[in-house]
Amino acid sequence: MSSVSEERILTYGQALNEALHEEMARDDRVIVLGEDVAAAGGVYKVTAGLLDAYGAARVLDTPISEAGIAGLALGASMTGLLPIVEIMFGDFLFLAMDQLLNQAAKVRYMSGGKLGAPLVVRTTLGAGRRAAAQHSQSVHAMFAHIPGVKVVLPSDPADAKGLLKSAVRDPDPVIFFEDKLSYGNSGPVPAGESLIPIGRAAIKRVGSDITLVATSRAVVDAMSSAQELSCDGIEAEVVDLRSLNPLDSEMLLASVRKTGRCVVIDQGHRRFGASAEITALIMEEAFDSLKARVRRVAALDVPTPYSPPLEDLTLPSQERIVQTARTLLNRTGA
Repeated sequence: MSSVSEERILTYGQALNEALHEEMARDDRVIVLGEDVAAAGGVYKVTAGLLDAYGAARVLDTPISEAGIAGLALGASMTGLLPIVEIMFGDFLFLAMDQLLNQAAKVRYMSGGKLGAPLVVRTTLGAGRRAAAQHSQSVHAMFAHIPGVKVVLPSDPADAKGLLKSAVRDPDPVIFFEDKLSYGNSGPVPAGESLIPIGRAAIKRVGSDITLVATSRAVVDAMSSAQELSCDGIEAEVVDLRSLNPLDSEMLLASVRKTGRCVVIDQGHRRFGASAEITALIMEEAFDSLKARVRRVAALDVPTPYSPPLEDLTLPSQERIVQTARTLLNRTGA
């Protein structure tokens, strides 16, 4: 929780940068490593200024080897350091699956609690930048499937800072997904020490007619959709899960039980994704409260096209969210 009330307006990227500076100043065990994170300041400039402030021993440029970066961070975390890794694109996590999901995720369990892997992997998700099929994927559900790894998805600058600081202090590996289109988004951020517990969702908008549940940039789409729906007299409640693992099922289910209707919005593919798991949870635990079936708005099950018009067709959108919500409320003619 924040210990101060003062707020400033920062961009999402600035909030992340401030969190890194604060955590490196607080604990000299924190190190940052990745491709171009030192002098270049990272591909999205989130690590800007760290090299000058903390030196080359704590801010390390690495070779272009995601497996090597993740392996180095894992070893460092097991021997007393607190590594923060930057992987430029979430798509590249596939090259480090063994280190992260077969090793880091299991070391505490397999050592009987004698060892841990307190590392953070900062990476990206989301399409919309016309970066084509190998630089546009949202793979967060894959990591949430594996016990032992926390999966965090902040949607705004305040959450980005507070959740990253909590991730650095977490005793287990955290995969921290940042949406590529969010780095320039601005919002209020508390000054000073500001922590947000991992696993606690947030009600971003209160409503009574329908629940819109989302993570990351999909929360932005949910909020704009809720505003449009309000013009029709439909009051949507927006639940930002903030993390998939752990999942705040209590807050999610309380909202659905209140409204009786739900649309699950996710940037990942529809099949076997986060939207499927969240929908299953609602159907299993809140079925008696539902006034209509749960609906999903997710990315289409195709590789992300390079063509801008085709790419836009594959993604969740305000238009699709609003149309789905109106259908659930029998307001299709609105």
